[in-house]
Order: sequence, then structure tokens, then C-alpha cells
Amino acid sequence: MAFVISAACIDVKDKSCIEVCPVDCIYGDADDRMCYIHPGDCIDCGVCESACPVQAIFPAEELPGEAVRFAELNALWFRDKDAARGAVKAIKPDR
Repeated sequence: MAFVISAACIDVKDKSCIEVCPVDCIYGDADDRMCYIHPGDCIDCGVCESACPVQAIFPAEELPGEAVRFAELNALWFRDKDAARGAVKAIKPDR
């Protein structure tokens, strides 16, 4: 199990989750519209979930409905950042 950041983070990117993560498994570059959790590095502590001001973080097996696709999107960012950025844009076009 790993935690997953979902759509509520898009264009918010508060970074509170990054500040509290004890294993530094949450990332987001300046070019990103959201943050991403590395599924292999997450230790499932849940600290990030409670730190998120927009309730965008869920345990992978508890992702609600449409948010299920964000499990793959979080993992994709670590393989192909441009593809992940394109997927975010498809989900929520730039303002």
C-alpha cells in the first residue's frame, strides 16, 4: 500500500505534505501543477494525509471513484514527468 495524491492538489500544491513526510517520498517540480508520492518509497505512515489542507491524499486502496486513476498518475511521474504533466492537463486544463 502507498498513499496517493489526487485531483484536489492540482493548482493548489500547498506542499504541507512534503514538509511532514519522514521519508521524503513526495515530490513536485516547479513545472508541476500538483505533487506526487513515490509508491515504492512511501512507508504508509499517513502523516501526509492529515497535513493536506485540501484532502487530496488517500491510501491507494481507499481512493474514491474517479481518483483511482491517480495511483497510476503518481507512479507515472517517476517514469515520465512529461507524460504525467500531460495527463494532469487532460484532467484539468490550464487556467
